[in-house]
Amino acid sequence: MRSSTSFYLALVVLCSLAFIVDSSAQESPYDVFPEAEPPYYSVRYEASKEPGQLTYPVRYTIWIPNGVATLRGIVVHQHGCGEGSCSSGLTGAYDLHCQALAKKHDCALLSPAYEQPQKADCQMWCDPRNGSAAAFDRSLVDLGKMSGHPELASVPLALWGHSGGGHWCGGMVMTQPERIAAAWLRSGVPLLEVNPDRPAIKPHALPEAALSVPMMCNPGTKEGVTVKDGRFANVWPANLAFFNNVRGRGGLLGVAIDPLTAHECGNSRYLAIPWLDKCLSLRLSLESGQALQKISLEGAWLAEPTGATAIPANRFEGDPVNAGWLPDETIAKAWMQFRKDTNVVDTTPPPAPAKVQRDGNRLDWIAEADVESGLQKFIILRDGEFRAEVGGRGKNRFGRPLFQNLQYSDTPVQPLAKMEFVDRTAEPGVDHDYSVVAVNTMGLESKPSPAAPEVGGN
Repeated sequence: MRSSTSFYLALVVLCSLAFIVDSSAQESPYDVFPEAEPPYYSVRYEASKEPGQLTYPVRYTIWIPNGVATLRGIVVHQHGCGEGSCSSGLTGAYDLHCQALAKKHDCALLSPAYEQPQKADCQMWCDPRNGSAAAFDRSLVDLGKMSGHPELASVPLALWGHSGGGHWCGGMVMTQPERIAAAWLRSGVPLLEVNPDRPAIKPHALPEAALSVPMMCNPGTKEGVTVKDGRFANVWPANLAFFNNVRGRGGLLGVAIDPLTAHECGNSRYLAIPWLDKCLSLRLSLESGQALQKISLEGAWLAEPTGATAIPANRFEGDPVNAGWLPDETIAKAWMQFRKDTNVVDTTPPPAPAKVQRDGNRLDWIAEADVESGLQKFIILRDGEFRAEVGGRGKNRFGRPLFQNLQYSDTPVQPLAKMEFVDRTAEPGVDHDYSVVAVNTMGLESKPSPAAPEVGGN
């Protein structure tokens, strides 16, 4: 009797999850997305007509690093407003660079994709109080069941958000600060006071607990800093008001103005990922399920919001609440490089590709990104000599060339780049040794992989 009951319950769960991921009602551009096979999992919910619930459909996709028995947290990549940005969320969990950050800390990588129509109200999802926080929490329970990681529902969150996604991430800090390890706010912040120009946006209260959450405002210089007009000219005034409120009460908030961009994300990931890496190291407990750790102010650095020089906090001569907070010297140096030209230096080569295999003249492999610099391309060696390069499709107009390239909200383009190569110059019957070298975005090369064995060979 017990076994029959267990089977029935399992069948109910599977049927329920199958209903959740049904995509029959999806419309362009949200109907094209990568397949989610383990270690990827995906759930989708239809829009709700209930008061306080999410008014748009949404898909959540998560990546779980192999070999992690119990996850310690989730890195959340949150897109911005409009169809282009929203649809870019469909590939966020497939970002190799963000996966490297998540794996380093035994975290999952999750990316929502809110199916907002182009001219619809973005506030209906980017304010977490309008149903998106509840849908997000629901997804963690369902994804936990699918992946065998029920702890997803309760682990801390490290948030990265662009534009409306910055509003959402900052709103999560204001409403649920105890579960947020850190938040990077690219070109978008929540309002803490009523804006007469946008009265429909409800401001947030700033709770005491939010002051302990490390945050970074990351606007582009052409969003009101050095370019005072145009579509995004109000981004900097909003960031400055947010900064004055949070830092005025001693909050752990910095400002990293991108010196090259407007609203596009540019090269901001090369500071955002090291910053999140540092914050996760300082905030996550060694064991899953424990409270977040409070960051010590000892060793902090400070920098003027529009300046380009950071100095140790104990040597800062002005009022510290007027300066942005940086956690330590390493991040301060990276911040200064970013403020100069976004060219954050990295001296570490990427990991060598693994599981390289050959089937005739076709090679495929897997590779992990360099945490600091990501992946730019691969070099194919034949008999120890250069044979070809395998890189992204075209130039990345938003920043450094990347193997996966980037969309506007800093996620990989579709279809996803594949790690494969066909040697069309190989002569039939001639046996060659092939190996693969990974190259990061600083041009540093990994060691060559072991020679590729023939599939089915000895």
